Parts: sequence; C-alpha cells; structure tokens
Amino acid sequence: MGHTPLLMAGSPGWTEPATAGHTAAGDAWGRGSGQTPSEFLENPSQSSRLTAPFRKHVRPKKQHEIRRLGELVKKLSDLTGCTQVVDVGSGQGHLSRFMSLGLGLMVKSIEGDQRLVERAQRLDQELLQALQKEEKRNPQVVHTGPRHRPHHVVRWVDPMALCEELLLPVENSPQSEARLLLTGLHACGDLSVALLRHFSCCPEVAALASVGCCYMKLSDPGGYPLSQWVAGLPGRELPYRLREGACHALEEYAERLQKAGPGLRTHCYRAALETVIRRARPELRRPGVQGIPRVHELKIEEYVQRGLQRVGLDPNLPLNLAALRAHQAQENRVVAFFSLALLLAPLVETLILLDRLLYLQEQGFHAELLPIFSPELSPRNLVLVATKRPLGETFSVLETEDS
Repeated sequence: MGHTPLLMAGSPGWTEPATAGHTAAGDAWGRGSGQTPSEFLENPSQSSRLTAPFRKHVRPKKQHEIRRLGELVKKLSDLTGCTQVVDVGSGQGHLSRFMSLGLGLMVKSIEGDQRLVERAQRLDQELLQALQKEEKRNPQVVHTGPRHRPHHVVRWVDPMALCEELLLPVENSPQSEARLLLTGLHACGDLSVALLRHFSCCPEVAALASVGCCYMKLSDPGGYPLSQWVAGLPGRELPYRLREGACHALEEYAERLQKAGPGLRTHCYRAALETVIRRARPELRRPGVQGIPRVHELKIEEYVQRGLQRVGLDPNLPLNLAALRAHQAQENRVVAFFSLALLLAPLVETLILLDRLLYLQEQGFHAELLPIFSPELSPRNLVLVATKRPLGETFSVLETEDS
C-alpha cells in the first residue's frame, strides 16, 4: 500500500511515538517520499547491505525485507534470551536462510507447501556451498559465530488451534526446552492471527515479530476483531471489499495514475468480467482471476473469455457485446471509483493493525508497531513486535539501521 496506517491518538494503547507507527512511515523514508533506500543507490537490483550469496534468487523487495526483518529478529532474540526462531509460512526460506546462515540464529521454518520446502532445502545447500567458496577465496574474512541451517518442517498451521510442532525445539538442539521467538514475513490472512494466539497462549513463546498481509483472507468471525476495544466499536465491520482494498499500494497506483497508461483499463475489464460471471454463476462472487498478460492489447470480449476460463467457466459463453461496449465506455468512471475507494486503504489497515496491537496489550503484553520497510518497496511496512516482559525504550533500538 505504500503508506503508514493512521493509528489514532487517544485510543487505548496509544503511546507517542512508537505505537503510533511513527506516522511518517518511519523517519528514514517518510510517507510516500519516493526516496530510494541507501542500500539500492549504487544498484537498484542489489542491496549493498547483503553479500552476493544472500542476494542470489532474491528480488530487491525481498532482499530489503529479509535484511530488515532478520536484523530486527536478531536484536529482539538477543534482548529476550530466545534460543530458537520459528519462521511461520516460510515459503522458499529466504528469511530463514538469512537469519540462520547469515545471522547465526537457530531457526525452524514451517511451511505447508511441500514443493516450496523442497526448493528451500535446495537453496540452503546452494547458499552454504557459495559461502564456503567465498571463505576459501577470501581467507582473511573470518566468519564469526555459529552457522546453522534452517530446520524445515512441512506443516499447515491451523489458525484456530495450537500447533505442537511450532512449539518443539529443533532436532539435535542443545536446549531441552526452547524459548521461542515467532516471526512471519507477510504471513497471509489468518496465519498472522495464529502467530498472535500462539504468543498469547504458550509460555514457551517469549517474543513475536509479525508482518501481516492479505487482510481479505481473514476469517469472519475469528480473524477480526480480536480486541475487546475494537469489538465494542459501532460500525467496526469490515466487508471483503474494504479488506481487499487495504492490500493495494497507494504510491504505486498514484504513479500509474500520473502516467495515465492503458494498463488502467484492467479495472474496467475486470468489472465487466464480474458482471458476466454473476450472470452465469450468481453464487460465484469475486473469484480470484490469475493475471492475464497485456490486458491493454485485448478487446474487452477477449479479456472476458480468458477470464472465464481462468475461473473454470466456459469461455465460449454467449456474450452481450453491446453491454460489454457500454461497460468499456465507463472506463474513466471505474478508475475514479477505484481511486476513491483506495483512499480508504490506510484507515482500514489502521483498524486491523490497531486491533491486533490492542489484543496483545489488553492481555498485559508489551507490543509496538514499528515501520521497518521502505513503503515504496514494501507496502506492508509495519511489523508488530511483542514481548512478555517490558523492554522500555529498547523498542526504538529494534527499528534502527545497523552500521
């Protein structure tokens, strides 16, 4: 979304400035400043803060995210005496690899997709070999500290139940009882909620660093609201459309509007496709449509046919071409409507994140929202950090860049 949510002064749990999420998106970048993080000034595709082996197979956005969140997790782990980090929803393991092989943390990675775990294990081996070659080429560079591979586990985490595997120490761990730090980089929908529940309920979990995403996939009820305060608000309901809109990037879309390119046509085409879908299958509302390449080069009926195929419907359904042409004539109005709706995105994300923050604070835990990513690179730029013992002013240290 490229913005910082507008956390509300005067609400329960409000503190100045950390709980407010440093409303300028973190003083380092400013809100929508368009400033490039210093690590990408020399080369926009390679972070100068990561060595080459850790950049391989990793896009610039992810390079920025794994470095910033990994360093925060390392600091938080040291401050809270955690012996093990659990990366939930770890995907291809980029964050886990950096935390373990780069920062020396003991890491367990939990991912439900077997194929992603297998790829993560291959990338682990490839990175380890690259690091060993690097040390042979540069013997004067001495690696300090332990070097552990991530311990990968294939497991779906049920958002509504505790996951025993998540709480167990890694195999061959010297500690019989682990003191855990839970983290998730853009943990989708209810997975972020699962992290909060495990932190709240499990004495083994001492700290949390969670970056949420995909708010439209939150269960209702169950995923929102979590706090008593937000549950008591009149009009607290957030329908799917609002939650989905909160996941769009304001700065990126503003740039698209300024360029006024033909790609904006996608909104109108998708709206027309929705009318066809609902006419054919009224119960099928807002189905996910996989990306259709080069939309602006297609006639509207061609787009609709491809879209029907992507949602499992007959692409040869009879189409009312006159109606589709009438929809296409509304293109500018559709863009205007979408733009106005997108202006609500910061408010919606604020309410969701404030709800999670208050959920933890209402139970007596210590929690803050810290902006650690550049919003231009990573729109979901706030991490929810929580501990079970007070850290006081130390929270501000977590957000700072290392030299």
